[in-house]
Amino acid sequence: MIIDSYNTTQDVRGRSDYLTGARPGESAPPYVPFDASRILDRMDAAGVDKAMVCSLAQRIENEFLAELVKTHPERLFGFGQVMPQDDDATDQIRAFVDAGLVGLKLHPSMHGYHVADHGLLDPVFEVCAELEIPVLINALDDAFCAPFAIEEIAKDHPTVPTIIAHMGAVWNVPEAIIVAERRDNVYLETSATLMSDVKRAYARVGAKKILMGSEWPGSDFDLERMKIAKAVPDAADRALIEGGNMSRIMGWL
Repeated sequence: MIIDSYNTTQDVRGRSDYLTGARPGESAPPYVPFDASRILDRMDAAGVDKAMVCSLAQRIENEFLAELVKTHPERLFGFGQVMPQDDDATDQIRAFVDAGLVGLKLHPSMHGYHVADHGLLDPVFEVCAELEIPVLINALDDAFCAPFAIEEIAKDHPTVPTIIAHMGAVWNVPEAIIVAERRDNVYLETSATLMSDVKRAYARVGAKKILMGSEWPGSDFDLERMKIAKAVPDAADRALIEGGNMSRIMGWL
């Protein structure tokens, strides 16, 4: 099974067209609902069986995501979001898991906190450990969520699979690889990375620590699969990166 580990699917409300995946001519005011065929058609074209979906972060739309994955349970699975500063952040996580979402996405730079803030993040990771769900952290070049700061939290929560989205691209890729090397629970996701980054990670940490992600609609599934195919020549290792590892993390094997 080909599984993509990171994509965004917003319930567009007409105030922004940033990475909405809208088709040409679909302008919004006051509201354009998300059409699931946008992502499903692209998945089909690339041979992707199942894809993770989450909100971009400008809006936290856990209810929309829960309904989306409920409507397409064989094709989509969802990661919810919270702002850890909220007094009821852990209750929000429990609620979206009860609604059918199966992981947590954190976006420290968008939501205004540092990922190494134990006071904020320890309770969040503790509830994720209890619920047995992974955490994906958006980690493009950013002082709020540099890989070594992610390690500071991940090391104290070894049962929580922690995914460094974008592998710390562009300049933090070497740090992300180091963290994945020395922390069993840390994984590297490939969207927005260079092919050379994937090759470097593959050489250093092996196929079992890498997850293919496209971050559709910012990129596309066929492009990401092509990048992985060129970076990882071994078919068995590609199968792990393109789905086997995520199946293991999610407990689907």
